[in-house]
Amino acid sequence: MVEIRDATPSDEGDFLRLWQGFTEGYNLTLPDGVTAFTWARLMDPANPLTARLACIDGVPQGFAIHQHHPSTWVMGDDGYLEDLFVAPQARGQGLGRALIEDLIAIGRARGWQRLYWLTEISNTTARRLYDSFCADDGHIRYRMRL
Repeated sequence: MVEIRDATPSDEGDFLRLWQGFTEGYNLTLPDGVTAFTWARLMDPANPLTARLACIDGVPQGFAIHQHHPSTWVMGDDGYLEDLFVAPQARGQGLGRALIEDLIAIGRARGWQRLYWLTEISNTTARRLYDSFCADDGHIRYRMRL
C-alpha cells in the first residue's frame, strides 16, 4: 500500500538513505553539513521547505521536497518542486506520479496558481513522467554562484 505523508523527525534515517541515493544519482558530493542543514530546515515549521514521503508498507521509498512562494506573474503563489526522488528498487510502482499528484492536490487546496519543477535535459526517464503532466515551458535555467 502506498501512503504519501509529511516527513517527521523519526524519518531522519530513511530520509538520509534516500537523500544519499538522490545525490549519488547526480554524482554529487555536497559540502560537509549541507545534508544536516537541509534536514533541519525540513523539520523547522517556520521554514518554507517541506518534504513529502512516499511510503510502501510504511517504509519511505521516495520524497518530494517543495515550497511555495509569491509570484509576479499570477495573483497568488506558485509551488516549486525542488527535489523528487524514488529509490531504484521502488521505481515503476507509480511513486513519482503519486508524489506529484499529491503536490497538485496540496497546491489546489492552498490556492497556489501553478506548480513547477526543473530537470536535466538528459533525464529522459523523469521527462517521460513530467511530460505526462504538462509540456516543458521552453525556459532554460541560469544559475550563478555567489
